Amino acid sequence: MIAEMLTCIALNVYYEARSEPLEGQYAVAHVVLNRVASPRFPDDACTVVKQFSWYCDGKSDTPKEKRASLYSQLVAHKVVHGYVKDNTDGSIYYHANYVRPFWSKHYDHTVTLGSHLFYK
Repeated sequence: MIAEMLTCIALNVYYEARSEPLEGQYAVAHVVLNRVASPRFPDDACTVVKQFSWYCDGKSDTPKEKRASLYSQLVAHKVVHGYVKDNTDGSIYYHANYVRPFWSKHYDHTVTLGSHLFYK
């Protein structure tokens, strides 16, 4: 079960934040865990990750960049095992800085890390 959770979180970090600074990658991983802890979302990481747009785009979910994939796995491990503090202040949403989703005005902005804005 933990191996599957780590794989799902690592894939989300890879597809959502592999080009981000390390702090941004940690934040994306924390959002998955924050959603799992929230009653508004599914209670397992893989089901949460399956709600992100990259998962539903019809493309292969196999990472092509080996180095970035390995870093994503390390990020997931550190976050899941508690080696990295939640740097999002409990955020459960984020978006890239080049989009303005309608929902963002309904939540509190907590932090901007790299090119992502985080909300709770």
